[in-house]
Amino acid sequence: MTSPTALPGSSLSAARRSRELAGTVGGPAVDVLVVGLGATGAGAALDAAARGLTVAAVDAHDLAFGTSRFSSKLIHGGLRYLASAQLDVAHESAVERGVLMERTAPHLVRAQPFVLPLTPLVSRAQSTLAWAGFRAGDALRLAARTARATLPAPRRLSTVETRHLAPALRAQGLRGGLLSWDGRLTDDARLVTALARTAADRGARILTRVRALELTASGARIRDELTGEEGEIRARAVINASGVWAGGLVDGIRIRPSRGTHLVLRSEHLGPLPAGLHVPVPGETNRFVLVLPQGDGRVYVGLTDEPVEGDIPDVPEVPETDIGFLLDVLGSVLDVPVGREDVVGAFAGLRPLLDTTPTASSGGAPRTSDISRRHAVLTSSEGVITVVGGKLTTYRRMAEDAVDAAVAAHRLPAGPSPTASLPLVGAASPEALGAVRAPRRLVQRYGTEAAAVQELAAHDPRLGEPVLPGHPVTGAELLWAVRHEGALDESDVLDRRTRIGLVPADRGAALEAVRGVFRQHLSDLRFC
Repeated sequence: MTSPTALPGSSLSAARRSRELAGTVGGPAVDVLVVGLGATGAGAALDAAARGLTVAAVDAHDLAFGTSRFSSKLIHGGLRYLASAQLDVAHESAVERGVLMERTAPHLVRAQPFVLPLTPLVSRAQSTLAWAGFRAGDALRLAARTARATLPAPRRLSTVETRHLAPALRAQGLRGGLLSWDGRLTDDARLVTALARTAADRGARILTRVRALELTASGARIRDELTGEEGEIRARAVINASGVWAGGLVDGIRIRPSRGTHLVLRSEHLGPLPAGLHVPVPGETNRFVLVLPQGDGRVYVGLTDEPVEGDIPDVPEVPETDIGFLLDVLGSVLDVPVGREDVVGAFAGLRPLLDTTPTASSGGAPRTSDISRRHAVLTSSEGVITVVGGKLTTYRRMAEDAVDAAVAAHRLPAGPSPTASLPLVGAASPEALGAVRAPRRLVQRYGTEAAAVQELAAHDPRLGEPVLPGHPVTGAELLWAVRHEGALDESDVLDRRTRIGLVPADRGAALEAVRGVFRQHLSDLRFC
């Protein structure tokens, strides 16, 4: 029997990047150049490649460097958009959730239960409204034709059941809870990696550390951030999917970024959490703080929705005001409040919301939480296609619409998108995933490739050991990230392929292990 390995053609490595970059810069024009390798950009690269078009996709940093790695990891069915009467956005979200959970990425997305505790701060009227919302969300599931086996029905919980699912809740005044279900990613950055590798398997050239300096309708002037060399990539169509940075590449695009902050806690601070929590924000009727157990000894608590002014940073800083707000809301329902000293990490992502206000000084600009999450596909006077707005859940539809616009505007020889039924690297039916001979945690991160990750430790038992105490990531996962997932340095491995780096102390403790993998396997990796 042959040893398991990566999907042929999908492996990304430093050597492949060098080869494909050399063949792309100054070479023949590709059909589509995509700028940005977050979820939407990687999705656009896959969409175009799956239609048979030649594709190059570049990013100034790494896969999932920006907003796509800083989400709540939720693939949600659009419930919150019903409350604001955005019925089309809600239905689109529910449809795309079903696509991910049942067809394209069932190894990465699974059903997540959430408890909304009915504390004294939740009035009877609010409880009734929330329950009606959960029932409406289930109707969305039905309209999107997502199976009941995929997402169970919401139901009311007794006080005992509520405390069982969330033992850390304050018992005094608790009168039960409401249980609902939504989609939840194992890891948002892993979704982007799977998209990029699936695109690469279809022939797309995935080029990280390549900065687009200037875009035109016929391509881009670029700079290799590893060498400083500049050149040109020629293309018949250009798609700007650079998220919050889109306005810096195309004139007339106004982005109004919104900061979403999450805290990272150790699981022991909240005790066992079989379900996540919806914690109502006092004084708000349709806003919640989410408590999201991660299964790796951590819990995320988020999120905020605050406007960001001025220059857009590569990695947003988390202000103490955001941390204080989240701790205050969390403390409103816990038996033993979590203190500032218990926050072991924090991260913030910037939502790329399209600014549609008439002028920046109109005085009547809506809160960023009120700006529509509809995405927009805009064509500049030069013919550059820009896709902005939207949500992680609807990345595939955003990518499809952007490629549709490029195909129509530039008369590219391509048919309709096949991505709604195209499995990503590692995807398989639940039965096939259950038969993979590897730990469940690996299957939820690598799908059918989990056995190949595990196999690396058979050749070097040290690779089967955790890289730091208390965290499940092994040396084999570090090596896999470099051999097959395009990781070029320690930060790629720690901050995006494994997410160890979300806790600074863990990042420091694991840094030497990552450097050891690079040193020990350098000659091997050079030819991957």
